[in-house]
Amino acid sequence: MTAIAQGRTRRRAALVSAMCALAVTGLGLTGCGSEDPDAGTNGVGKLTADKIQAKAQAAAAAVDAVRLSGTVVAGGKSYKLDMSLKSDGATGSVTADGTAFHLLRVDEELFLKADAAFWKHEDGKGDDAGSDTAAAGKLDDKYVKVPTGDPSYKKFSGFTDKDLLLDSVLTLHGSLDKDGHHEQAGVRTIRITGDGGSGGTLDVSLEGKPYPLRLVRAGGAGTLAFSAWGKDFTLEEPAKGETVDYGKELPTS
Repeated sequence: MTAIAQGRTRRRAALVSAMCALAVTGLGLTGCGSEDPDAGTNGVGKLTADKIQAKAQAAAAAVDAVRLSGTVVAGGKSYKLDMSLKSDGATGSVTADGTAFHLLRVDEELFLKADAAFWKHEDGKGDDAGSDTAAAGKLDDKYVKVPTGDPSYKKFSGFTDKDLLLDSVLTLHGSLDKDGHHEQAGVRTIRITGDGGSGGTLDVSLEGKPYPLRLVRAGGAGTLAFSAWGKDFTLEEPAKGETVDYGKELPTS
């Protein structure tokens, strides 16, 4: 065989190998000879779907911090979340009905920061309308301490509770099955489904710890991405000059 022919053969082999790698990684295929999609992984992809879900839940529960972003549909309303969570608090943003606000929880102290439009009563009339506008101006872009007895405290603190959020979203519904190998943000994953996808889908990392990386919730109830597993971040109460202690039930928003 001539040197030219040998060169062509090597190039053809390299091209076939590259195409096989793309097929396995991007499309969840297991062909191309003896290619093993679980080679060099943490081995979770070889387990049953039920065991994969259990491994992912255990990994999530064992770590101290995570970033959660995406959408959650609850009570007929869609919330866009971008929260950094850990056991003693959280910080991040929530958007609902086109209005964004910032949440910060340090231990049991919960603070909410938003612009004046968020605080202004939609149904204010007469003198009440004027007082609403004045109150909204004072609260504009300030961290407002949410009283623990306020109805808003339970509602908003739920967005800052790592264990509560993860427990509520990391369980697929119905019979579980595997849906091939995939990739999320450059990380190889194994995907599991509930009832063929109608009960939700979960991508679990095949690299390092088997952390959940992407969740599509059942019934069109939102899609969430998980990142920064175990990466600590600082939580501090805002400075006094940036804080308003409303001292009573917050105004309706």
